[in-house]
This record gives sequence, C-alpha cells and structure tokens, in this order.
Amino acid sequence: MSIELQLLVWAALLALVQMLVAVVGAQSQVSLPVLAGNRDRMPALTGWALRAQRAHINMLESLVVFAILVLVAQATGRLSPTTALGANLFFWSRLAYALIYVVGVPWLRTLVWAISFGGLLVILSELL
Repeated sequence: MSIELQLLVWAALLALVQMLVAVVGAQSQVSLPVLAGNRDRMPALTGWALRAQRAHINMLESLVVFAILVLVAQATGRLSPTTALGANLFFWSRLAYALIYVVGVPWLRTLVWAISFGGLLVILSELL
C-alpha cells in the first residue's frame, strides 16, 4: 500500500478518534440521555467540548477532499514523492490541529490548518 493510502487510512482513524472525543465532551456537558434523545432542546456545548465538535466537523470537511485527491492520484498512477509530501503535510498537521483546537490555541490552530491546506494543494499540483 502506498504511503498516501496509508495516511488516508490514518486520517480516517483520526476522524474516528475525534468523533469519540467530541462525544465524550458532549456527554460530559449534557448527559447521555440528552444525547440519546432527539436533541431538539439540547443545550449549547461550550469550551473544549464545543471545540472538539468543531474540530471533528472541520476534519470531515477536509477528509473528503484529501480522500478524493489521494484516490485519484492512486487510480491515475500519479503518486510521487510530491504526493507523499502533501499527504504527510496533511495528516501530521491535521493531527496537530485536532490537539491544538481542543486545547484552544487560536492563531496556532489557523497556522496548522493552513499547512494542512497546503498539503492538499501539493497533492493537487501533481494532478493538474
């Protein structure tokens, strides 16, 4: 399996871990019965629980693009050291982003997000 596909699997695992962290955060603030219900009147999350939820949603948005780029590069035989670099930039910066977002470091979070976005652009550059 190529490094790009391996990092795609690791990115999916990261998204699953982020989902669990977001659920734990929500449960700690609103309780399991509320989460198991219809959530029509669920109180708003705050603090780290809200940040964990936002980080997870952001990961899902980025993961779709990453998956498309990696799968197209794989299918078209355009994997290269450049696509491997882009995939590494994406994955490692998304891992850092998840931690930084939950802890609550705003400007560093933005910088790390930009690096992950750059990783996507690096992969895209090999496909155009």
